[in-house]
Amino acid sequence: MNKPGSPILKYWQIPPLFKRGGISPFIGLLLLTFGLLSGCTLSGCGDQASGPDGAGNQQAVANNIYDEAWNMINQEYVDGSFNGQDWGEWRNRFRGVIKDPDDAYVAIGTMVASLNDEYTRFLRPRDMSEQTMSIDSKLYGVGIQISMRDNKLMVLATIEDTPAEKAGLMPKDVITHIDGHETAGMSVEDAADKIRGEKDTFVTLTVKRGKQEFEKRIQRGEIKLKSVFTKPLDDKRIGYIRLSSFISETMLNELDDIMRKMQDKQALIIDLRGNYGGLFSNAVEIADKFLDHGDIVSIVNREKDRRVYEAHTGMDYQKPLVVLIDGGSASASEILSGALKDNHRATLIGSQSFGKGLVQKINTLSNGSGLNITISKYLTPNGTDINKKGIEPNIKVSYTEEDFRAHRDPQLERAVKYLESQYLASK
Repeated sequence: MNKPGSPILKYWQIPPLFKRGGISPFIGLLLLTFGLLSGCTLSGCGDQASGPDGAGNQQAVANNIYDEAWNMINQEYVDGSFNGQDWGEWRNRFRGVIKDPDDAYVAIGTMVASLNDEYTRFLRPRDMSEQTMSIDSKLYGVGIQISMRDNKLMVLATIEDTPAEKAGLMPKDVITHIDGHETAGMSVEDAADKIRGEKDTFVTLTVKRGKQEFEKRIQRGEIKLKSVFTKPLDDKRIGYIRLSSFISETMLNELDDIMRKMQDKQALIIDLRGNYGGLFSNAVEIADKFLDHGDIVSIVNREKDRRVYEAHTGMDYQKPLVVLIDGGSASASEILSGALKDNHRATLIGSQSFGKGLVQKINTLSNGSGLNITISKYLTPNGTDINKKGIEPNIKVSYTEEDFRAHRDPQLERAVKYLESQYLASK
């Protein structure tokens, strides 16, 4: 979730498309909380009433689900104008029309679509279950994240060492067909359903990249998610840490373990390319490891209340730092890179980040379905709203398809040269 043409094509803001236990097909959420499921399985939840009054009970349950969704959005959605409409009109718009849960799902989807917010989404029970279990489940699929932009199904990122990466899919690739089915007008959810499948089965994606159009026949497989990893560089004085996502609850422990092993390094490169985001708390706590003062991020809700997260005194790592970003660096990645850039703690190298400056909360409805609701926006320490704009690197370095094919990484090479010339004594 890297840049258009980055070497480390990775794992939300759009989650990977897996057969079981994967993140549901919604663009990488900057997660504040996770909903809890009760009595639901991967095949759905028990929302079909039975018995003599089954039909009546089913209708009551379905209408209750709709009311819950309306209330959650009414109370928590970041835009108090609800995209310039009278939200109260939606309260009873489908009264008498909703007969069963499927009707409720369609009605909620229609209501949510009126907000014109790609990050506020309704999740059916299956999708909610997959999203909740994504943190610690075994995952299968091709290993890409997708989003719908300008009515085009676009690859946001690929996960490292997955079928999608090995097939050469890249961020900003447009998927025009899935097994021959046109994606124009298709929802992200429907696209995800078509791309998913059993392990070792195949899916054929028709991809448009610039003026080129080609097909990729990809064999689905197990997706092994990694949060933190490292590799040796030619210059042994410089440590390299790749953060592939912020979704794991064990990420901080993983990072601490690697940092302890790099105490002898004179400088450090943190690679956020293709990192679509994840847990808000991870982004803040990691930023705090590299800062001893200053703001990390500000969260602004619809009442314009502003909560500022500040760095604590003292930092775990005080040596020179470079951060690599690209078009796949989104959400929590942008919180971290924005904090380090605005506080002049790190030099950012690469290309412009994705531009997701909104925060979602995951809410569970009574039957196991759910809502991802945009509840606030965030600002970098300088007060910059980066939503749909992204963060500009201090040093721009492109990464082309030719570089990818030739196994070159000009952005990483530039980071090493920068640290050598600015901070490290010549060899």
